[in-house]
Amino acid sequence: MPKGPIRRAQLIAPFGVGAMVMVTDGTSLITAGLDHWYEREDGSEADDKSEFRVDEWRLAQSLGVEHFRLPPDFRKPNKGDGVLNAYLTLPFLRFPQWHFCSACDRLEKFPLTARGKVKCPECESKKKTKYMAQVPIIAMCDRGHIQDFPWREWVHRSVKPTCNKPLRLVGTGSATLAGLSVRCECGAKRSLGGITEVDGNETRLSKNLVDKSNNLIDESDSLFYCQGKRPWLGKEDSEHCSRQLRGALRSASNVYYAQTRSAIYLQRGNGGELVSLLEQPPLSTLINTLSTAKIEIKSEFIKGQYPLLLQAFSNEEISSGLKTILLEDNSQSDIDDVEEDDPETRFRRQEFNVLRTERREENLKIRTIKMGEYQPDMADYFSRIMLVDKLKETRVLTGFTRILPETEQPLQDLQSQLWHQPPQKDSWLPAYVVYGEGIFIEFNEKLLHQWLQKHGDEIYPRVQPLVNRYQKIQEQRHLRERRITPRFILLHTFAHLLMNRLTFECGYSSAALRERLYVSDNPNAPMAGVLIYTAAGDSEGTMGGLVRMGKPGNFEPVVRSLLEAASWCSADPVCMEVGERGGQGPDSCNLAACHSCALVPETACEEFNRFLDRGVVVGDIKNRNIGFFALHSSN
Repeated sequence: MPKGPIRRAQLIAPFGVGAMVMVTDGTSLITAGLDHWYEREDGSEADDKSEFRVDEWRLAQSLGVEHFRLPPDFRKPNKGDGVLNAYLTLPFLRFPQWHFCSACDRLEKFPLTARGKVKCPECESKKKTKYMAQVPIIAMCDRGHIQDFPWREWVHRSVKPTCNKPLRLVGTGSATLAGLSVRCECGAKRSLGGITEVDGNETRLSKNLVDKSNNLIDESDSLFYCQGKRPWLGKEDSEHCSRQLRGALRSASNVYYAQTRSAIYLQRGNGGELVSLLEQPPLSTLINTLSTAKIEIKSEFIKGQYPLLLQAFSNEEISSGLKTILLEDNSQSDIDDVEEDDPETRFRRQEFNVLRTERREENLKIRTIKMGEYQPDMADYFSRIMLVDKLKETRVLTGFTRILPETEQPLQDLQSQLWHQPPQKDSWLPAYVVYGEGIFIEFNEKLLHQWLQKHGDEIYPRVQPLVNRYQKIQEQRHLRERRITPRFILLHTFAHLLMNRLTFECGYSSAALRERLYVSDNPNAPMAGVLIYTAAGDSEGTMGGLVRMGKPGNFEPVVRSLLEAASWCSADPVCMEVGERGGQGPDSCNLAACHSCALVPETACEEFNRFLDRGVVVGDIKNRNIGFFALHSSN
């Protein structure tokens, strides 16, 4: 797609498989499925796909795939250059397929594979050259299907219309959809007003498409359901879908939500630097090639191929490292298992335990600072502050949703959306690897316990309305069950306040910082940690500006500043009061948190800017003492 290049990272989110993107010439496209990602336009495949291979052992186990792959990059070699994997492109398809002419209002459908600007056939028959534009309206369901708006069915008020006469899209100049109407040359016409609206569990498009005044209509045919279209897979066929259809503007923000998973890379086993070397190119490429070909991998052969890289290790050490990788000796993860943990908490606990210790590995460099070096007023609240000089994060696209950012669909169903024919062996998902730095902060567990014990009678009633609102949404949307506790809200809000403050101090933009929360209320194995990190650098990491802010003398002023700013929002007292009286923010799942105090860009937040409350951090206007940092917020 030379006229609309997209960065590799954007192909994970926000322009992954099934997403719509507008290119520079104004054409709207949809990102195609994974079946043909590593092919050239002439149909020939990549020379060596192992170049794009990414290994992230914990994520691979969690998602049930063999490995991950980087999206292909386009390479145009100079004359005579033997460039590997040259001219690889990513397939995109034309969507929506229906177009309209601004001169004669004609509606016309073109194939998914149509390229460039398309001419209006009616104007062309009159010896006029007019180019057609894609319609601004599409239809979708909450199971991820998307299709062209049912123009012919809508105007004829029938699930199976028999009229095939030309259609026209006529506008009256109104700024609303009610000002648009579709008309057929047979005389039928109908306004588009209300096609995006929902009545309870029913959509206006599905409910009102069929004319119910006709007594001949069977009640079972009175609703127009989703047609199960998946144009991103290059097919116009359908699969069964019993969900209702909703109209939407093609540029609406709820048309696509990438479902991603990420992991901070943790080294396998106890192989130290050797395991890190074996898991990275060029050694990983050689090992994977031999493994795929079912050739016995011997340490002598590996060392003979790359003697400089492995000269510091004996054959016995290399054999042990190969065993760790090939036999997936993940003994470290077994140590971290806690019986009561759900899968996500278990996954995070592995990272939590590693981030609490010093590391000098290839992909994870962590330093610890003695808490005695920090000023006493800050040191009391935290039990550990770790400076992460380098980390490696792998972000994987696992599927996507439409209409709502969360779904109860099983992971396997989401992954199947990405393929027309999923691979039977050597399964993979697209991923992107980034390197960065961060600050890991662990809260004082003893102080947390004292805070909840002393002010629990005030804190729990305060956050209960937020919990109730989420439970109601969870039941309506069939979302996964989860515990929203004061501990979680405290850590999450503190992370947002810290990110907002760091943008003024360390030079990173607010969109460059991210949070990663480690929370568990399990009394036998509690977690209360926050990792604030940036992962936007090259393979050597970033410049150290964020780590510098975690050092003694720099960290304390930042925390004091964020507490002072959090004690009074520029929107107070409204911000504090509206949270208590009905909530605010996405799904009304925030208390005292708005754009003026605690919200961050959605890419920086793990929870879509929900479950926030300044009250548990610094107290509310009526009672400052209930905040965890009440001592400092009152100074």
